[in-house]
Order: sequence, then C-alpha cells, then structure tokens
Amino acid sequence: MKKNLPTGLLRMAAVAGACTAAFAYANTHIAAADLADLELEQLTKINVMSASRRLEPLLDAAASIYVITQEDIRRSGATSIPEALRLAPNLNVARADANQYAISARGFNNVLANKMLVLIDGRTVYTPLFSGVFWEAQDLVLADVERIEVISGPGATLWGENAVNGVINIITFSSTATQGSYGYAGGGNLERGAALRHGGSLGSDGHFRVYAKYFERDSRRTDAGVDVRDNSRMLGGGARADWGTEHSGFTLQGDAYSGEVDGSPERKFTGQNVVGRWTRTYDDGSALKLQGYYDRTTRRHERTFYEDLDTLDLELQHAWKPLASHEVVWGGGYRYSRDRVENSASQAFIPPNRDLDWTNLFAQDEISLTPVFSVTLGAKAEHNPYTGTEWLPSARFAWHPQPSQLVWGALSRAVRAPSRLESDLFVPGAPPYVLTGNTAFEGEVAKVAELGYRAQMGTSVSFSATLFRQEYPNLRSVGIVNGAPAFRNDIEGRIQGLEAWGTWRVTPAWKLTGGFVVQDVERHVKAGALDLGGLPSLGNDAERWGSIRSYWNPLPDVDVDIGVRHVGALEFTVPAYTVVDMRVAWRPTRSIELSVTAHNAADRDYFEWNNRVINERSLFAKVTWRP
Repeated sequence: MKKNLPTGLLRMAAVAGACTAAFAYANTHIAAADLADLELEQLTKINVMSASRRLEPLLDAAASIYVITQEDIRRSGATSIPEALRLAPNLNVARADANQYAISARGFNNVLANKMLVLIDGRTVYTPLFSGVFWEAQDLVLADVERIEVISGPGATLWGENAVNGVINIITFSSTATQGSYGYAGGGNLERGAALRHGGSLGSDGHFRVYAKYFERDSRRTDAGVDVRDNSRMLGGGARADWGTEHSGFTLQGDAYSGEVDGSPERKFTGQNVVGRWTRTYDDGSALKLQGYYDRTTRRHERTFYEDLDTLDLELQHAWKPLASHEVVWGGGYRYSRDRVENSASQAFIPPNRDLDWTNLFAQDEISLTPVFSVTLGAKAEHNPYTGTEWLPSARFAWHPQPSQLVWGALSRAVRAPSRLESDLFVPGAPPYVLTGNTAFEGEVAKVAELGYRAQMGTSVSFSATLFRQEYPNLRSVGIVNGAPAFRNDIEGRIQGLEAWGTWRVTPAWKLTGGFVVQDVERHVKAGALDLGGLPSLGNDAERWGSIRSYWNPLPDVDVDIGVRHVGALEFTVPAYTVVDMRVAWRPTRSIELSVTAHNAADRDYFEWNNRVINERSLFAKVTWRP
C-alpha cells in the first residue's frame, strides 16, 4: 500500500529549514579548521560495549546501535530515564500516564512490553511476573549517566532470553569521574524534584560518590478535564565506590528507593540493590570480569496483587585472543529469584510463591578473514524454569569498504521465555476462572535478518541505516486449554522495515541530529486456530515515527535546543501527533546553570498511548550546581 509522506514529517523538515536559515548566519565566523579539529576528536572517541560485550569503536559495531550521551541527556531537559530514552530514534516511547510508559523497538509496544532487555550497570531490571520493566521504579541522577546504548534488534546470544527486539544498556560514570559536589532543584506545572551528589577519595587508589534524589509528579487528566488521580512521589539514594587501576579494579555500588502512586488503585513500591564487579586485564590482552548482584523489590498494587521479589545473580566473562585472527568472548551465569505474591479477588498467581532459577553459557568468536572483513559466530544456551534449555545462535559479518564505512549483516534466533503471567495467572482470583495458567506455554521465538550501513562522512557527518525482517512463528494468544481460556501460541507475526539516523555538526556551535523508523507490522491467527483476545494485547504500534533535534550555542555559556518528533497513528485509538520540545540554558558562572524546558511547546493536547490520558504542555525550570 502506497503511503504519502506524513504532514508531521513535513513540519519537521520546515522547522529544520528555519533553523538552518536562522542559525547558519550566526555562525559563519567559525573557521573550517576549528570544525575539523573538533570533529576528528569527538567522532573517533565513541566506544560501545553492548554489541560485543567488549569496548569497541561505534564504527565497528555490527549491530543497529544508537548512543545517547551525557551531553544529549543534559541538553534534552529530561527528568527521568524514560524521557531520556526519547532521544534514541530507534525506540518508540509512549507515555501512558504520569508514571507509566510503553517502550519498545521494532513492534510489540506495551506498558507490559516483554521483548526489550534493560540493564543498569550490568543489573537486569525486569520482573519475572511478566518479563518486562516497571518504569516508574527505575530512577537515577541523570547527570551520573555516562551513556545509554540502545540496540534495536536481537541481542540474545550475548545477553540472553528476552533480548528479542532490543537491549537498553544504561551505563553510569565511574566514581572517579564524579568527584566534588553536584546538585539541582527544579519545578514546573506538572513535576518538581531535587538531587544532591558528592564524590571524594578513598585511600590512594579509590573514589566514591553518594547521592539522594526526590521528585513528585502531578496527576494527569482526561480530555474531558477529569483528574485521573495518578500523582506520585519517590525518594531514592545510593552510593558507588571504585578501586584499582586500568588493569585491575573493583566496583561496589547500591541503591535504595521508595515510591507511591496515588489514586485507585494505589501503588506503592520499594527496592534495594547492591552490585559488586571485579575486572582484570592481563599482559597478553585477555580480560576477566566477575559480577554479582542482589536485588530486592516490593510492590503493593491495591486490589490487584502484593509482591516481594528477591533476586541473586552471578556472572563470569572472559575475553581473549587464542589466535591473531580470533577474538573470543565467553562466559556463563546463574540467577535465582524468590517470588512471593499475595493474591486478590481480581487475580491470582497459583501457586502464589515460586523459587525460580536460570543458568546460561555463551561463547562468541570474531574471526578476521581479511584486514577489512570479519565474521562473528556465537551461541548461548540458557536454561529457564518453564521451557528448559533454549538455544540462541547468531552469525554476523562486518565489512569496511573504506576505513570510515561499515557494511554489516546478521542472522539471529532469539526467544522471549515464558513468565509467571503465562504459566501461573488465574483471573479472577477464585473459580470460575475466565483465564487460567498454562504450564505448556512455549517461549516466543524470533527469527531475525538484518543488513546495515554506518559511515562517518568527512569530519562532521555520521549516518546509520538498517533494514530488518523479524518473523515470529508462535506469539502469545488466548485459546482453550483443558476446556478453559488460557494463553497459547497460536499467532504468527512479521515485522520488517527501515531505521536510520544521523548527526551533522554544521558548525562547532551548532549540531543537528535526526532519525526515523518505517516498519510494517503484521500479526494474524494461525489457520484453524481460535484467538479470544491475545491479538490486541501483543502491542499497540506505530508504523512510522521520526525526530529531529537542533543543539545551538549562540554564546559559549548559552544553550538553545529544539526537538521535533512525529509519531504516526497507533494501531488502536491513537491518531498521529507532532510535538515540539524546547530548552534554553544559561551558565552565569562556571558552576551554575539556569535552564527552562518546555515539553509540547505548541500547547496542543494530544494522546500518546490511549484515548483517555492527555499530554499537555509542561514547563520545568531548573537550577544546577556542579564543580
């Protein structure tokens, strides 16, 4: 079916043109030599680790990966992790209410999205209840985030089950890089917050930081003006310490938080975690990493469920070069979860208490066949408590036709393992049930083919594009099992499309970034099968979205930043929308920054996730103090 260019994208192009006309004149005094010096330094220092589990230049990463930097986060005016993730053009981020988000890549977006793996400093943040993320409980001092690496596409060979449609890897700074004091306070018409952080030395080779953060958000309203009563507040704190040298180091870090969401039903949640990580690099270039973490969360959802979850995770990774042309990374891990649920009249997990464990072993070998062509072969065997051992293989190639260009391709198999939702959930909480658990539910398989191109064109332009096709032969449905409705695997799906983004440093004082995704989402019930409602629950996806952002420094101590994003109509109820965000910041001294951020600056109420909760204009004024 032929589709015309959406008017939202045309508006974005018009804004970009207006920015070009206005800003280019103001920066014509910048010398070309200065631009070249700046860009050669910046573009050659972008390293990532999510694509291969080792640091490598972004230009060499054979995956569809976008990097959100600390500077991007600061200049976006984002106050939460989900808002910062809007900067990744390969993600579809939709705000469902004041606290909940639907975040995914390549389809299957839902507030209960279960095909994106999310990591914070190596700690997996998902619940085995539904294999997804409670985004309202994930919070950090965003100034401590070094970068966020966002992979769209499978990462199961290295990162395991549930890394089906992508990996979001949030990496914070070492405490060595966060010395001294930092703080901010801010507020606006929809939220308020403040944070303090301090870093110092520990002996001759150690450093630490401690932080505390508080925020509160006002409830949203419907288009009829009715308060949906979802205002919230959250208090958190934590610490990190790092010891050692570049060859051997140890990290110990932890966080604790407590939050609540008013309304009906009321939600309360708390959590504590501690992570220990030891790394060692040997004289022969091999590297060893040992990591372990303990994570405890509690959730109280009024009239729905109460949950206490304890997770212990241990992991070993070893990288070495057995031959000059081979780079091998291998490892394994074990995870144990103790899940305790108090059921309600509306739903029940039967049995209410489960002890769950996962084990895995993986290996990947990057083979350099020529100086410009390599092949990477890998596989992971992961054992889960529902379907036993799942095999997660992948094969990739990387070709550098020029030193500044990369052509890559990949074939992968990924699996979204079952969760307690499919095996143990009964609705309502007592018979007669309208939905029953199904212990025979299979993992949802994805077979993925990708072809990508990445280039650094000159000293000021970079570009990335990926074609993808993902086939799903056994998606979750609702059918009849033993005479009662239960989850089955009677839906087939296919998603194919193109995702692309780029950066253009027009002058040293002005940068443009932008990207878009066009995808065709197709899901249908298998011939001869019956679906009683699983199809709509698989996701609410747009078939196109795009964004463009302008970062401008008219003066060295002034930022003027504008972002325009367009999202096409969702499959269910939500029409297309275009949003303009703006931020202006001024640094009157080296240590002080004053900023004002306007989200939805055009002040046109719109829906992002459903036709109930509207998104309205929000203003946020902020004072930041840093050393």
